[in-house]
Amino acid sequence: MKATAFAPGHISGFFEPIYKQDICRTGSRGAGINITFGSVSEVIAENSTTQEMDIYVNNKKSNAPVIRLALKYLLGESPVKVVIKTKYEIPVGQGFGMSAAGALSATYALAKIVGISSNDALRASHFAEVQLKTGLGDVIASSFGGIEIRKSAGLPPWGIIEHIPGKGDLVLCVVGKNLETKKILEDTKKVSKIVDYGKYCTKKILQKPSVETLFSLSQAFTENTNLADEKVQNAIKTANKFGLASMCMLGNSIFAMGKTDELCNALSSFGKIFVCSVDEFGARVLED
Repeated sequence: MKATAFAPGHISGFFEPIYKQDICRTGSRGAGINITFGSVSEVIAENSTTQEMDIYVNNKKSNAPVIRLALKYLLGESPVKVVIKTKYEIPVGQGFGMSAAGALSATYALAKIVGISSNDALRASHFAEVQLKTGLGDVIASSFGGIEIRKSAGLPPWGIIEHIPGKGDLVLCVVGKNLETKKILEDTKKVSKIVDYGKYCTKKILQKPSVETLFSLSQAFTENTNLADEKVQNAIKTANKFGLASMCMLGNSIFAMGKTDELCNALSSFGKIFVCSVDEFGARVLED
């Protein structure tokens, strides 16, 4: 049996980590944008006497801990042989939500094969991501699509998401090397600033939900949390001449909306450029 699924990448403009005893209620509040670049997973499953998993990421055999743990949550002890071929369309570790998209596309495809609901797939991916500290709200956002505000943390019914209307092209620029989300989430000084400003920004965007508000609050969050190095700050300043821009949380990269061609030209000296648009549909199984 075979199935293929896609999950969009997700960029957080700002976030407030929320930790609870119950992993279903753990996650983040904040706001972000789902993008048309994401992860595609093709999953082949067959009956077996033991449970076996072979995972390939961008055509290379990989340990892929987030995908592996998510599938383990989904399968339990079921004896099944699974081969997963996952493709990341955009770099990992740059605040594009790729680890969440990888887990979600793989669990959606496997859930389709074994006849489990997409809610269970979502839950398995959320559990894996939170447990391995690769992210806090990307899985939920990626399942939802569009430009979103995460009003309350966690899985539904606790996690509540609101849409912000908006679409259009986005210019992404990878400015520096990967940031390890786990390291930042384990740094108590950094986290206390992130919590304070994340709470403030979420409160503000709920008062005036718009794409413009998202960008301006994301810039304030970036400045006040000291997460951006000088090169990222300069890239944001340059991009602001041609539109709206801020830092992708958490990555040495920026996202911008405005005059697409001018943004591409202005940012090309900072790093690799990707042009995409808002993904309005969220994670989904692709029909052959």
